[in-house]
Amino acid sequence: MNLELVDKIVNAVLYEGYLLYPYRQTAIKNQQRWNFGVLYPRGYNSDSEAASMQTECLVITSAESRLEVRVRFLQLLQRQIWVDSPSGAEPVISLEVDGKIVRSWQEAIEREVSAPVSTVRDLESQPCLRHFSLPAGWESEPLRAASGKVAGTIVRERESVAGSILLSITKLSGDLIKLTVKVQNDTEVSPDVNRDTALMRSTISTHTILAVENGEFVSQVDPPDAFRTAIASCQNVGTWPILVGTDDCRDMMLSSPIILYDHPQIAPESAGDLFDGTEIDEILSLRIMTLTDEEKREMRGADERAREILERTETLPVEHFMKMHGAVRGLKRMKAHR
Repeated sequence: MNLELVDKIVNAVLYEGYLLYPYRQTAIKNQQRWNFGVLYPRGYNSDSEAASMQTECLVITSAESRLEVRVRFLQLLQRQIWVDSPSGAEPVISLEVDGKIVRSWQEAIEREVSAPVSTVRDLESQPCLRHFSLPAGWESEPLRAASGKVAGTIVRERESVAGSILLSITKLSGDLIKLTVKVQNDTEVSPDVNRDTALMRSTISTHTILAVENGEFVSQVDPPDAFRTAIASCQNVGTWPILVGTDDCRDMMLSSPIILYDHPQIAPESAGDLFDGTEIDEILSLRIMTLTDEEKREMRGADERAREILERTETLPVEHFMKMHGAVRGLKRMKAHR
């Protein structure tokens, strides 16, 4: 699988909604996050919150066809700030060090798990089930002032998460198969846990990347007429598969919780991700430039990725702002009608 072709698209969707303008923790829109592609642990609010997602798509195969499936998601880290006090170390909501505010917050790390590469012949005889487990853990980082004195400690904790990937196929006609990929969070929790606790045991912004060797996928968005009936039988739950890569690529699909068209691209005028799939780079960049010094200070301390957005925006040359102002693509000559 040539992941370089899809990495930019996957990462853009992976961090959709991670932190929204005005990129501060105190903003109301950033108080409840992680709304896309969340697979909650089993037992948590099972009537309304999903613990699994399912991708179904059509694949034209041959005797040598091999299938590869990777699942990407974010795992949450709880970031806490600890300081020394007369009674011992204690957590605080925020800490200012050399003019920079650091707050307790939920961060995220990228995870990727894969199912074993399978041939169509193998899957015909038996579905492929892959279990995965991410252990709990923690790490600490000293908060040092410019003088070298330790002002506090950042502690990042993560909970254990367990899940599974199930691959199966259904033979339709000739060389056409229907591939089914079910991703499930198998973590067990008590039904009465709150949302924040459940999120720490969830997979966030869960995506599936599919690739076929010696075969090709059929577009779900615009299938050939001969495949429309078979496409209608595909049941995609909580996710939507699209073709990715170059315009003529048919051997890779991205199944994401956000609906996209086939072969999406990141605009070359974009200077970097702003965590908003409906973003207009120029407007958001200009709005960031108008933040007050206090708001920028809070943005720097919110998250490392927020700090990168601010620093990138503040150093953008005028020429790049002009490029973001507009671009024309795909002009076609129209026939004149009388």
